[in-house]
Amino acid sequence: MEQTNQSFLVTENVGKLMKKYSVPCIISLLVGALYNIVDQIFIANADYLGSYGNAANTVVFPLTVIALAIAVMIGDGCCAFVSLSLGKKHPEDADRSVGNAIVLTVVSSIILCAVYIIFQEPIISMFGGRVNAETFRHSKEYFFYISLGIPFYMFGQAMNPVIRADGSPKFAMISTLAGAVINIILDPVFIFVFKWGMMGAAVATVFGQIITAILAIWYLAHTKTVHITKNIFGLQAYVVKHTLTLGLCSFLSQISLVAAMAAINNMIRKYGAMDIIFSQEQYAQIPMAVVGIVMKFFQIVISIVVGMAAGCIPIVGFNMGAGLNERVQKLFSKLLIYEALVGTVALLIVELMPRQLIAIFGAANESIYYTDFAIKAFRIYLCMIIFACVNKATFIFLQAMGKAAASTALSMIREIVFGVGFALLLPRYFGLDGVLYSMPVSDILTAVVSAVIIIRTYKELNSGRR
Repeated sequence: MEQTNQSFLVTENVGKLMKKYSVPCIISLLVGALYNIVDQIFIANADYLGSYGNAANTVVFPLTVIALAIAVMIGDGCCAFVSLSLGKKHPEDADRSVGNAIVLTVVSSIILCAVYIIFQEPIISMFGGRVNAETFRHSKEYFFYISLGIPFYMFGQAMNPVIRADGSPKFAMISTLAGAVINIILDPVFIFVFKWGMMGAAVATVFGQIITAILAIWYLAHTKTVHITKNIFGLQAYVVKHTLTLGLCSFLSQISLVAAMAAINNMIRKYGAMDIIFSQEQYAQIPMAVVGIVMKFFQIVISIVVGMAAGCIPIVGFNMGAGLNERVQKLFSKLLIYEALVGTVALLIVELMPRQLIAIFGAANESIYYTDFAIKAFRIYLCMIIFACVNKATFIFLQAMGKAAASTALSMIREIVFGVGFALLLPRYFGLDGVLYSMPVSDILTAVVSAVIIIRTYKELNSGRR
């Protein structure tokens, strides 16, 4: 198969390129986000699961994010390395990066699957699963079957950006969409018809992940730009180092989110037990279930934000490799404007329509405390979502430029220093409300740091330095 000419990345209109690459990426990530969200919607509306099942879903969610973190570190790092290599006219490095990425994904996914199955109960407990006995039971059931699908999930997620870097963003979108459709079809069948409960929700998800993985394997046998041969699968230190370094920001942004969610879940369990309402056994799971739902809405918004930015990675990498800083700057400006617009729309929705949002997640089957806490959670937790969108775009764009250190530092400040720090600190003074305040406070402070980085990046691009 002949090498595909990607010179259009340095000549075509930046706006058109952004649309071509970002829209399929946004749809892919949105569909990926729907896996967990669809489960939660069907679980919430099954009267034999309800908020207990929702709370269990919230407990397990960060554990799937750990798998995603490893997958995107490999996949996004490979995507960036492939694009930079092609821009520098080093196709052999691009080929080796893909081969090494495949090996790293397969090995790491099998190891993680084994760890999850062997240490199931202590892991669930670590993420707040013992809020009450019923939630713990549902968490174990859901987690076991989700764990079995980890290798398929990670392979599909890791190969998705690789497929985009090869010049096929639409196929990357279709492969993810196909898996999500299977999940959406099977969820109501397994949950409402077969009455399989949390097992049914998990098995439906795993079936969808298998379909996505199969399609990724098919594509790798029909690549357009990179060449898949047996010689590229041997791990090489140079390739692995650059791939993982470029993907480190993606990993840390996800894994630090896990740390923040673990802190939030445990603070909810601790301070919920001190609340006059949620200290009661029959209501104890409500705060965890609600915060999980709010996070899922946030995940939808962030999928759009990340998709828009990640779709730009091949464009940015190729143009940086070619030394065309002016085009990179123009793309950065457009991206920041669009991300702020997405955040504005999201803000209007959470502030004006929280009751309608929570109604989707089974509010009619729950007590008034469920709805009241959800309305407050949406309005407080996501009140600075515009800043969150711009911050996330900045992290990813820096990564695409090859500025792994700056990207990683900024991501760590947001998720670990601020995200975990305020999640642990503010509840001491504001109780359960402190958990909700931790998000906007973190986003405001990160925005200040991001502004400094953005200004510095513009100056470097103007001066021609990288």
